This record gives sequence, C-alpha cells and structure tokens, in this order.
Amino acid sequence: MKNGKIALVRVEGVKKYFPIHSGILRREIGAVKAVDGVSFEIYEGETLGLVGESGGGKSTLGRTILQLHKPTEGTIYFEGQDLGSLSKDELRRTRARMQIIFQDPYSSLNPRMTVEAIVSEPLAVHKIGNQNERRARVDELLDRVGLNPAFANRFPHEFSGGQRQRIGVARALALNPSFIVADEPISALDVSIQAQVVNLLEDLQDSLNLTYLFIAHDLSMVRHICDRVAVMYLGKIVELGPTEEIYNNPQHPYTQALLSAVPVPDPSVEERRQRIILKGEVPNPANPPVGCNFNTRCPVAFDPCFVEDPELKELLPLHHISCYYAENELVGNT
Repeated sequence: MKNGKIALVRVEGVKKYFPIHSGILRREIGAVKAVDGVSFEIYEGETLGLVGESGGGKSTLGRTILQLHKPTEGTIYFEGQDLGSLSKDELRRTRARMQIIFQDPYSSLNPRMTVEAIVSEPLAVHKIGNQNERRARVDELLDRVGLNPAFANRFPHEFSGGQRQRIGVARALALNPSFIVADEPISALDVSIQAQVVNLLEDLQDSLNLTYLFIAHDLSMVRHICDRVAVMYLGKIVELGPTEEIYNNPQHPYTQALLSAVPVPDPSVEERRQRIILKGEVPNPANPPVGCNFNTRCPVAFDPCFVEDPELKELLPLHHISCYYAENELVGNT
C-alpha cells in the first residue's frame, strides 16, 4: 500500500530475454533484451498507461505480467501472490482474474468459432456453469459491451473491426477479472470507432471496478483514459508519474521528444511549438548501449550517461525519472 492505495500488481526487477541461436547445433550466441529490469506498481481501480516506440518491449512486458511469457529474472506479484511460485493449477485459477484484450481484433478471434463459443470458452475451460448458464452469461456479456445477444451464433467475419473488439472485451470479462492488460486495443480500429471502445472500457471500469494496464501509441488517448503513465524505451521504464504531471512537466528527454510530436488542435499554438527531432535509430535490443539506453539519441547526454544506467528515482513528488541530466537539474548535483 502506498499513499492509501493498494497495489494489485507489483513488478520487481523483471527481465525478459529471448535467446538468439545460431549454427547447426543451435548454440545460444546472445539474447534480445525485450524487458530489461523493470519495477513498478499498478494500484487497484486505476489505469496505468504504458507508452513508447514500437519494439520498446511494451507488449512483452504486458504478456510477462500475465505469465504468458515466463520472466527471465525478477518477481511479479498479483494480489500479494508471487506468480512465479504458483503451481500450474494455482496459476490457472489465478489467471481467471487476469485477462488480456489483444491488439488485432481480426487475428485474435478464431474464424471457425461462433461468438457464443468464443465468449463462453473461458467458462468452459474453468468448468463454470452448464450449457444453459453459459449461454445466459454470453447474452449478458454481449449486452454489456453493446452487442445484440441475437448475434451470438454469428462468426467473426460477419462483424466490423469495432464489433470484433467488443467481442474480445466480452471474452476478457467472462470470468469476472479484476485486472486487464489492454494491449493497444484501439490501434487497429478506425478513428471514429476508437472513442467508442475507449468509452466502453471506462464504463466497464467504473461499473466492475477493473484495473487496467493500457498499452498504447496514441498519447492523446492515453492522457484521456489513464491515471498514471509509464514511458518505456528499449526495455526500460524511463519516466513514471501521474498523467497530468507527465504531460505538463516531462523531465526525461525521451518523454519530451514523444510529447513534442503530439499535434495540438489550436493552429496558433501548433505554429509556435518546438518539435524535438531525435537523431538516429532505436538501438538493437540484443546489443543495447553501455550506460543509459537512450544515450545514442539523447541531445543532453553527458559523461555519466555513457558509464552506468541511471536508476528510476522519485525526483519529484510521485514523479519517477531515470535520467542523470534530470537528476542534476532537479537535485542540483554537480
């Protein structure tokens, strides 16, 4: 518990490396460091936004939290339980309270299954209810996500992208979870549909007391829906804090560059705004830079940045930053 809030999910020093094999004998010659030492908490009833460039490790982190990927190192706690210490049966029962909404509504639904079969599958896997009770639950879930229960016997190809994502949401809700990883749930949808799905997620959170990890590229939408934001770069969290604090007072150079790219709807403000253009490409996660991961593209990097990776520290109230330059500016170290 911190500041009166209960941590539903706690991530401590989590790493997820994918081995690289080569040669006839498939020897391991290295590893892709997709998630490289991440620690944070997600509090009950909140939405934590996770943002950053593609390939930064966001989706891998979300799936590792759910144990879809086993962490290479570190510990993940859910409702106070160390998920890594649970047996298969215990983890299976715990997974009922942790669900995921996938990014692509077109590939995440089995085209050979009806909507009823898709939404009721979690109930069947966990042996909940008989056939009639499951059908009634499917009707209830479809109605809750704004779909006509009469559509239950249709197949995914008969629905639009937005409707398919609603089916995915209904499936995620089937077992009454308390925590949902929303892995870029709106990025594959038309702009006109995105707001509808986000409003649905907010309504469900209020009525069911859900906790979200909301992974996204759309920084404007993250500002709208999230209570706190974590900025991820090359497998590490570089900045974490309350949403308005991050957007109004970004301290890490990477966060500043990300936010400078967000369009402002006021033309006069947009004209005067200065964009921060980062040079170079994101380094290879199999061979990250020595020191700070961002030092190859950072406009303010200085000597310590090339020696040791900075820690994520609370340099402002509730505002955590992993940056020697920001620490120097805020704390006044010389």
